[in-house]
Amino acid sequence: MSSWKELWEWSRTILIAVVLALIIRMFLFEVFVVEGRSMYPTLTETERLMVNKAAYHFDEPEVGDVIVFEYEPGRDFIKRVIGVEGDEVEIKNGRVYLNSTSLEEPYLPSDIEMYDYGPKIVPQGYLFVLGDYRQNSMDSRDPRVGFVDEEYLKGRAFFIFWPPWEARLIDTEAE
Repeated sequence: MSSWKELWEWSRTILIAVVLALIIRMFLFEVFVVEGRSMYPTLTETERLMVNKAAYHFDEPEVGDVIVFEYEPGRDFIKRVIGVEGDEVEIKNGRVYLNSTSLEEPYLPSDIEMYDYGPKIVPQGYLFVLGDYRQNSMDSRDPRVGFVDEEYLKGRAFFIFWPPWEARLIDTEAE
């Protein structure tokens, strides 16, 4: 009889662990794999990162946040928020201007090149996003992406955990 009791305890413990893992994955955190170079040097290809799925249920996206959003069914993008609703975004002479002020972006590579864009006002309920590797990023400048509807946000990326020797918090400082 004690072996049945032990089997029941093990089964119950495993079931509780599986249910908790599913709840955490569905509502709190999710793992994403970086594909491509559009966020280099902040993120490199094949790194794995944690995304806080609950972040935007309590907070609004902010300039500098690295977000994951659904671009199309089955295809997610990782980009940096440059402008939120009501912001005026312009790119001229290789610089990003947010509300007529040049944005300081210490996370960018020094040899960055960008074509002129805007000025455009970010509509209500939308975000303007760019990849950190601006020469090779399909982002809000591209009419296929455009402004990102906040309904498609999956969450805020905050921690790179793989490979373990590259583990770090994600830089969100934009000034």
